[in-house]
Amino acid sequence: MKPRILFDDGAIARRIAALSAEIAAALPPDFLAVGVLKGSFVFLADLVRALDKVGMRPEVEFMRLSSYGRSRESSGTVRLLGEPPAALTGREVLLVDDIADSGVSLEYAHRFLQERGAARVRTCVLLDKPSRRRVQCVPEFVGFTVGDEFVVGYGLDDAERYRHLPYLGALDQA
Repeated sequence: MKPRILFDDGAIARRIAALSAEIAAALPPDFLAVGVLKGSFVFLADLVRALDKVGMRPEVEFMRLSSYGRSRESSGTVRLLGEPPAALTGREVLLVDDIADSGVSLEYAHRFLQERGAARVRTCVLLDKPSRRRVQCVPEFVGFTVGDEFVVGYGLDDAERYRHLPYLGALDQA
């Protein structure tokens, strides 16, 4: 099944360029970008390159969380997989995720980084889906707001499929 295109690669590139300017106006040039794996890897790569173009010098770390498994619904329980990001103490951190859906994973990661000593944690998501929010979580930097559709591509998946797509598309809920 081919996803219906929501945002093509050109629209994504333009939005990331605009996001990088927003982030540059709000953060110091040297900060730590922490990407939530696996979904954010494509977005984070393009974002840090765009940030470089506006004079920013982010360091990059990753953290891997699990709450979905192979399901389309979050279990509501978030687990950190592997090692936590290093060198957080006293740092300005930009937490980068693919989507703020229920908000459970983003809220968990935000709290986790603060508890590990980050000076300040700001959040950036490629997609915001506020209609599905289960916890109080409002990302500071948002690429696109979407409705209650299952979105894949550009790093987002459905049971590990579709991450490779250069666009963001919606799958039928059937």
